Order: sequence, then C-alpha cells, then structure tokens
Amino acid sequence: MNEEYDVIVLGTGLTECILSGIMSVNGKKVLHMDRNSYYGGESASITPLEDLYKRFNLPGTPPESMGRGRDWNVDLIPPFLMANGQLVKMLLYTEVTRYLDFKVIEGSFVYKGGKIYKVPSTEAEALASSLMGLFEKRRFRKFLVYVANFDENDPRTFEGVDPKKTTMRDVYKKFDLGQDVIDFTGHALALYRTDDYLDQPCQETINRIKLYSESLARYGKSPYLYPLYGLGELPQGFARLSAIYGGTYMLNKPIEEIVIENGKVVGVKSEGEVARCKQLICDPSYVSDRVTKVGQVIRVICILSHPIKNTNDANSCQIIIPQNQVNRKSDIYVCMISSAHNVAAQGKYIAIASTTVETADPEKEIKPALDLLEPIEQKFVSISDLFAPTDLGTESQIFISRTYDATTHFETTCDDIKDIYKRMMGSEFDFEEMKRKKNDIYGEEEQQ
Repeated sequence: MNEEYDVIVLGTGLTECILSGIMSVNGKKVLHMDRNSYYGGESASITPLEDLYKRFNLPGTPPESMGRGRDWNVDLIPPFLMANGQLVKMLLYTEVTRYLDFKVIEGSFVYKGGKIYKVPSTEAEALASSLMGLFEKRRFRKFLVYVANFDENDPRTFEGVDPKKTTMRDVYKKFDLGQDVIDFTGHALALYRTDDYLDQPCQETINRIKLYSESLARYGKSPYLYPLYGLGELPQGFARLSAIYGGTYMLNKPIEEIVIENGKVVGVKSEGEVARCKQLICDPSYVSDRVTKVGQVIRVICILSHPIKNTNDANSCQIIIPQNQVNRKSDIYVCMISSAHNVAAQGKYIAIASTTVETADPEKEIKPALDLLEPIEQKFVSISDLFAPTDLGTESQIFISRTYDATTHFETTCDDIKDIYKRMMGSEFDFEEMKRKKNDIYGEEEQQ
C-alpha cells in the first residue's frame, strides 16, 4: 500500500465508484478504499433480510411469511434510472452494462386530491387521461407538441419564447395551462422537487421534459429502468471497470488520517501505512470537518404483500406526490419494486417513500405516501442528514461528493459527478472522449 497513486477514492457509493471508473479509464492510477466490508456505502443493497432488521435495530428475526432472507436485496436509497438519462449513457459508454440486467419500471403515477393517476406523457395518453378536462387536454397536447419540436439551436422552434430569458411560468401562461397540469408537468415530467424552477429561464425545464419523453419512447411503459438484484449492482459494475484498468480495491480498511501538507492532500493513512496521492475523492462521512449539513431526508422502506392500489397491479412503479397537493415545499416520492426484480421473496413488494424533511415531525410529513401503501407488513424508517462540501477542493485537491437527495432518479447524482470531474480535470466531462479512450485500449469496436 505504500505506493504513489494519482487518485485515492474513499467510500464505494455510486458517485465514488463511477468517478473511480472514469479516472481509471482516463489512465489515472487509482486506489479505492472503504471502511465497510461491503460495496455501496449509503447506496448499498442489503442482503439477507436479517441484516436489514439488524441495521435498523429491529428486535427478533423476520417472520416466516417473509420467505428466505437470501431472496431479499433491499436498497437503502430508492432511485430509478432514466432510460435516456446521463447515468444510462455513462453505463453504455463505459460498457458497465455488460455486468448488469435491467427491467423497465411498469408505470409512473402522480397524486392529485388523494388519488393516484397515471402520468400522461404522450399525446395519446394526454387525451385519454382523467387528470384533465377536454379543453385542458387540447392545450396540454399543444404544449407537448411544442416541447417535442423545440430545438435550442433553431430559433424557428421558439415561437416567440427566449429560452434563456422567458420564465417557465410565462411558457405555461402562453399555453394557458391550469394549476393541476402545471403541477404534474413540473414535478412528474420535469421532475423538480420544488416550485423554484417556475421563475427560472425555461430552457432547462423544456429539456427535462424532452428527456422524460425520449426516455419513455425507448421502452414504452415508463421512462425508468431498474437493475435486477438491486442498485447495489451499480457501484460494483463500475468497480469492475476500474479494476480492468488497473484500479486497486480494498474493503474493510479503517481510514486513520487524510494526510495534508501545506493545505494540500498528499496521502491517506490506514493501518499504519500511508498511500500517497495527488487528488482525493470521498463521501462526506470521511471528512466531517469539510462538509456542512444542508438538510435531512426521511426514507421509509415498506414491505408489502400486495401491489399498490390503483396502479393496475403493477409489479413496479413510481408515484410522485407534488408538494402543492399536500401543502408542502418539496415533493414526496414512492418507488416500488418486487420479486420480479430479484429483490424480494415471491409475492412480496418493496416500496420506499422519501422526502426532504421540513418540520420537527418527519414521520407525519411522509404519512400521505404511507397511506397509499396500506396495509404495510414491516416498516424501516431512516432519517439521514444531507451534507455538501464547504469548499470546491481546488486548493486542497480533496473532492467531496454530496449526499444522495430525496429524488428517485439519478440525474442529480450525475450532475454532481460531472461537477467533480470538471473541478478535478479542469475540463467538461465528455461522453465521446470517454468512449475514445476505451477504444484506445480495447481497439476499435467491431463494425456492426
């Protein structure tokens, strides 16, 4: 271990594993360590079920009705992947998809007035949806056509809108869309957690809705994918990629000290030895003095013996409860998966509800989501602090990831990865460049 590395990575959460894979492909010599004996950190999948009971300090063991403990792989954080989103692109470009199998999530739903409705995102679905009246449907259809044709490089598609100046609020006004439609467009299609986006320039929102529609177009049922055997497979896939390119992995390594000279990181001390490095990537738990608490997330993992009501018995789905519907500032999310994804015993379902904490009684805040899931066989409640780095790492060369937020998709995590990459490498993350670097090592891809 007493060697010199370009980059040392601490923690095997998804963000750290993707960055370690990318750095290895970029020819960097990488050492990756974790104090835990398992991969995944905060984004691990826990198996067998007995371990989940222990982790949440529940007395006793799972009842026999839960089936075999080994049949369970329970995610601690609940995101899905957008089929056309950044993480899937990273998976495809790095060929980590070789190690993983995905299933499409069967439906995306939105909450309105105490009930849940399928999210309409195509013209046909919009016209059939019971979320809107007839005239509203026509206006929404016009809006969807506008978004589909919108091209930020072609002013002819703007129709009088300036993508860098016109606010999204004004775009909704232009199409005369009502509050309910604005709610599900902003929260279930553009996937914003709050309403702050309304007064921002509209370009980002339009692009987010396009991402949703394009992701949906790939597979038809919903825009979301989920890896068989749970999200814990993702960090391991990137870990394998890093190993192929010469990265070194060490689990179960207690980190005694991050060694700093003249304000800059020079190495990491573990079990009496120091591995030297030029740059360090880590999650907030390794550097409590360099992060600040920016909020809290409550997540409730629920084991059910039935699909969620009003979802057409889907074996997997996402439900978004827009904040306006429950008088909150931020949305509540529910992700549900089941034995169809090799994460639960036969006939069992796992639903994870999550939201950003806003009051002193987080369990009361998340109740609207839990009400949709009744009866619940077993609950596991966690309240996690959200941390963000206090500095950009330019001086110290210590680059710290952000804690996973309450969203149920990985787009915000990918933004963090690209941001850290840019601060470390001094240039934007480029998918094509990554692909070329892989080809240099493996030779050109075979002609299809």
